[in-house]
Amino acid sequence: MATLIVITGPTAVGKTALTVRLARHFGIPVINADSRQIYRELQIGTASPTDEELRQARHYFVGTLSIGDYYNASMYEQDVLALLPQLSTPYLLSGGSMMYIDAVCNGIDDIPTIRDDIRDELKHRYATEGLDALCAQLKQLDPEHYANIDRQNYRRVIHALEICLQTGRTYTSFRTNRKKQRPFRIVKIALNRERQELYDRINRRVDDMMRRGLLQEAERLYPQRTLNALNTVGYKELFDYIDGRWTLHEAVERIKGNTRRYARKQLTWYKRDADIAWFHPDQEEDIMKYVSQYE
Repeated sequence: MATLIVITGPTAVGKTALTVRLARHFGIPVINADSRQIYRELQIGTASPTDEELRQARHYFVGTLSIGDYYNASMYEQDVLALLPQLSTPYLLSGGSMMYIDAVCNGIDDIPTIRDDIRDELKHRYATEGLDALCAQLKQLDPEHYANIDRQNYRRVIHALEICLQTGRTYTSFRTNRKKQRPFRIVKIALNRERQELYDRINRRVDDMMRRGLLQEAERLYPQRTLNALNTVGYKELFDYIDGRWTLHEAVERIKGNTRRYARKQLTWYKRDADIAWFHPDQEEDIMKYVSQYE
């Protein structure tokens, strides 16, 4: 049976460097599982693989879409499953987007793709009527999901409403949470570091991004700031700086704080998965031995 090796872990832990070395060791490409690195315009702020890393190992799903393109975890699942039979094994998937990894490993509910007119209508209503009005409609159309959803997360509220309005069914009715069978063995590895070490790496990486031109990248993207792809740590804080809400120093500190918060969220998600084997990134030899068991 073919094997899918998954390398994941919190942001800035060191996934990319290790993954490239694994890819070179096994002579296989890397399937990217970072939902923002898939957009070609978001290079600095998403810590996309460098040109040198891309030369060292073939990467799929890096810079293949534009920020205006609609994409989601369900589409990613379908694209990866269609790609795998074309690749040699073991397959190597690496990234920190929890939903994308879960979609490939376990499958995702068959949520329909939303029509542009419905998406545009709800964006307009959110801008003109506010979140409370959309929550009230969701409570009426799908009270079960309304009772469980984070009602401060406008994206989740809007998405649930999109499903209700397009299909005439509740969003709850689409959520079966049934694990799909896969024709390959899945080996999950998560990288982690001591908390302060990880935080220091996050802070240093943000400073490095700024030196490399993150502000200039955000300024180029500012006219498109309402796109979902740009509702991302690193860009939205700099958009607020451009709008005059914060000083540049405050924006950078908020990027660091929000990135640390996201890393904690990732770790909480991963620690629910009993199938994950945990390693420090420096345990490369141990990781190689562990992976070699499943070749």
